[in-house]
Amino acid sequence: MTATSRSANRFARRLLVTALLGGVAANAVAQAPIVQPGAPGQPSRQINAEEAADLASIRYSEADVRFMQDMIAHHRQAVDMAALVEGRTNRDSLHDLARRVALSQEDEIAFMEGWLSDRDRSVPDDMAHHNVEEDERMAGMASPEEMAALEEAEGAAFDSLFLELMIDHHEGALTMVEELLDQPGSAHDPVLFEFTSEVTTDQGNEIERMTAMLAGFSPDPRVNLAAGFLDAGQALLNMELLTSLPKPDGFFDPNNPGGLPMSRLNEEDEEDGQQEEEAEEEQDEDSEPRPALLNFANTDIAFAGNVAIAGNYHGFNLYDISTGDAPQLMSSVVCPGGQGDVSVVGDLLIMSVEQTRGRLDCGLQGVAEPVSDERFRGLRIFDISDMNMPRQVGAVQTCRGSHTHTVVAGPGEDGRLIVYNSGTSVVRDEEEMAECSDESPYRDEDTALFRIDVIEIPVDRPEESRIINRPFVFSDPESGVLAGLWEGGDHGPDTQSSNETNHCHDITAFPELQIAAGACSGNGILFDISDPENPTRLDQVIDSGFAYWHSATFNNDGSKVIFTDEWGGGSRPRCRASDPDTWGADAIYDIVDNRLEFRSYYKMPAPQSEQENCVAHNGSLVPVPGRDIFAQSWYQGGISVVDFTDSANPVEIAFFDRGPIDEEELVMGGYWSAYWHEGLIYGTEIARGLDVLALTPSDYLTGNEIAAASFDVDETVFNPQQQMRYEWPDEPVVARAYMDQLQRANALSAARAAALEEALDRATARLDEGAEDPATATELESLSAGLLRDSDGQDDRVARRMTALGETLSGIAIRLR
Repeated sequence: MTATSRSANRFARRLLVTALLGGVAANAVAQAPIVQPGAPGQPSRQINAEEAADLASIRYSEADVRFMQDMIAHHRQAVDMAALVEGRTNRDSLHDLARRVALSQEDEIAFMEGWLSDRDRSVPDDMAHHNVEEDERMAGMASPEEMAALEEAEGAAFDSLFLELMIDHHEGALTMVEELLDQPGSAHDPVLFEFTSEVTTDQGNEIERMTAMLAGFSPDPRVNLAAGFLDAGQALLNMELLTSLPKPDGFFDPNNPGGLPMSRLNEEDEEDGQQEEEAEEEQDEDSEPRPALLNFANTDIAFAGNVAIAGNYHGFNLYDISTGDAPQLMSSVVCPGGQGDVSVVGDLLIMSVEQTRGRLDCGLQGVAEPVSDERFRGLRIFDISDMNMPRQVGAVQTCRGSHTHTVVAGPGEDGRLIVYNSGTSVVRDEEEMAECSDESPYRDEDTALFRIDVIEIPVDRPEESRIINRPFVFSDPESGVLAGLWEGGDHGPDTQSSNETNHCHDITAFPELQIAAGACSGNGILFDISDPENPTRLDQVIDSGFAYWHSATFNNDGSKVIFTDEWGGGSRPRCRASDPDTWGADAIYDIVDNRLEFRSYYKMPAPQSEQENCVAHNGSLVPVPGRDIFAQSWYQGGISVVDFTDSANPVEIAFFDRGPIDEEELVMGGYWSAYWHEGLIYGTEIARGLDVLALTPSDYLTGNEIAAASFDVDETVFNPQQQMRYEWPDEPVVARAYMDQLQRANALSAARAAALEEALDRATARLDEGAEDPATATELESLSAGLLRDSDGQDDRVARRMTALGETLSGIAIRLR
């Protein structure tokens, strides 16, 4: 018999035995107990096969049950809110909305109650939602106080509050669905899963409708501007657009100058009969925009007298601005690597480079290898003595690249500049740069995290520039823990989630006052920079509404600082009607005894669309004597000019805005920076180019105040993160600016105002002639003495202005003798 035959026989015998014993085995298994153990210490119980099978293929979880019970209570509050519409508004659109909400929510409540009843689970009673404790309140539910306020409101106030609360309510329902689906084992019931999908779709659509309605209630002319790359609608108040320069050749994609996403290009191609098959990548909600979308983005601006240098992810452009309202392109420097922020000191230009594609030789081909000697990330240094042919003369490699940088000190007698570098990106490989480590400071005290770079640039030998210190500026001084500030995450219910404080985004230095303000991810920080190479912390603050501390600006005497919150990373619509006005906003702090004391928030007030990336971004002071005024960019929210002299009550006094780039898709655009320089505001528009704007006289800002802020001051240098104290000359127009402010405050009598006007008219005429006038000088001195005497006992702000006016008059008198 062969081996194969023997194997076949053994297999046949096994089949016969199995057949003979099958019935016995089946009976034995059927009679064996099936046991379900109880909790520790509790008895087990015997269950039958049907029960066991049900447990093995469970169709719903306790999370499903809790979701349905909570959602019923959630929906019932929405029905209560909808019932309040009757008798409180005349808007037909709001009545229609209330009917839709009531019908849809009641229908879904009936479904959820049936689902629970079919499974013998308890159904919340009709009043359960009135008795929810604060710490158990579901996402988006209005508080009893908010419901009471809604019940008391009428007319326009009711309309706005109703929409705000209902939008929050619907967004809360979406959050509840997300939280359910995040739990393993939940929503396996196909009926329940289908229900969650319908909630997400229906409530999401309703949120969009309500957001549009809420925005439409605003009378602000910035609402619903027409879209367009070069022909968008415009709205302005107390400002004038003088010039709008497109990006220079070489700094945009000629096949897609507007930076439209591929989906929109395909639509346009299809209309022209030129269909292409390009897929658009999806973006995570909180991710940075794809690098390709920013390869030609305009970024920050620096000024050196009559030259403006506009940074760009692709390099930088130099403009002659000697004519003010008509800049002329002098040269373009192509040197990719992003972010491209620039500063200028003398003949040196410093540029931040962060992306891994950056090359030491400014090549366009990028770097393919993960480790390469050709890669450059850090500070580039250019000689711009010949502005038609800038050349790279130095380069400082850093572990995290350079997102932004700050000129802190110099050049002094030693001929050195001290620059702080803020790296926010990934740490490069140790094989590429030996001292780079991305380990936790608990495991490696040489980590590149939780530091800033202090860089020395010898002005005469920029090729010798180097890192001279990497201080741990976030350490806990008592425990010595290097990661001593905000650990990341949120601050509790209804607060923002922010990143761990292991870097600064911007550090703004005020060298004369030996202080700096750091916008450092999860914290706002006040630094002592009296020893520029070794900065130390004076104070730090957190804000539960801030997602990302982005930038900082002091007022002129360093007694206040404005921090900005870049909620959404600058690439998201964060100025919608439904967005909180304290998120993605400015936070204004007074500096008292080297401590930061919060005073108020300010956010651009005009609702923007889903197609406009909008959040607080870069700005600068408008140096009006006697006032604190800030010109600020909001990406596609435009430019705001804000008076924060009363730091607890900031007021918008001027604005300029365009409509979105595209009517259907959000395309990155808008103002990266808006800076005042010698009488004008220059704005780098991410997608479109360079704009020049002027403030116009108004009830909020007089012609004298604008003129007093507009003096050319000795070849003024302006670097974005370096502030210099502005000193106003003893000129009649400066005195008139103070007079306008005192008259606005009703603090100047008609007789005194008339005497001042007459004396200043004579002084202006004599100064224009270059002539002396002792008599007018004596009169100005007398007027000055009266103002200084009468300032006692006045309101602090009035007293300061009277004193400043008196001192300016004295200065003019000296010039006339």
